[in-house]
Amino acid sequence: MQLYSFFRSGTSHRLRIALNLKGLSPDYIPVDLRVDEQAQAAFKSVNPQGLVPALTLDSGETLIQSPAIIEWLEEQYPTPALLPEGSQARAQVRALAAIVGCDIHPINNRRILQTLRQQFGADEAAVNAWCATWIGAGFDAIEALLAQDGKRGSFCFGHAPTLADVYLIPQVESARRFGVDMDRWPLISAVDAACNALPAFAKAAPLTQPDAGG
Repeated sequence: MQLYSFFRSGTSHRLRIALNLKGLSPDYIPVDLRVDEQAQAAFKSVNPQGLVPALTLDSGETLIQSPAIIEWLEEQYPTPALLPEGSQARAQVRALAAIVGCDIHPINNRRILQTLRQQFGADEAAVNAWCATWIGAGFDAIEALLAQDGKRGSFCFGHAPTLADVYLIPQVESARRFGVDMDRWPLISAVDAACNALPAFAKAAPLTQPDAGG
């Protein structure tokens, strides 16, 4: 397998975590978003949408969109499971993941921020304030949901990493990059510490990627 990734991409980060948890180590192919490599013809022949991540299988087929790829991983490599047993428990984990995947990340991703800068004249302070607004709203909800779960261990759900952690940890990394004070969310911060103590998460961290020093 080949993983097309950018070290600082939140969606690439979440996929790297999922791959590591499943014990998979695809070849890493960097796509430098800083110079718009994702928009060039060479990469668009891999993913016509021009977004990372993309995962090319040994069969030659390429999967795109991190939620779809992670679902594929869960089906093809069911152990260790990223979703708990029971439909209600799975819905709870999916909801936590969706707060990040549907409500925070899409309006804070690079395309949106570039539009704010280029079309609306936003400076970096305004961009950071924009990001902090939506991170704060989402993290407030996640913190409250974590507090309500009396059976929770060190992670977002239960006593082992799930899909919720796979989504949350890259968003915490992004929050810090945009100068958001994580002291406001002690439960999320504790989950972040527990996850990053695990090799699967540490290995996926942005600054440990081959293209981080470029």
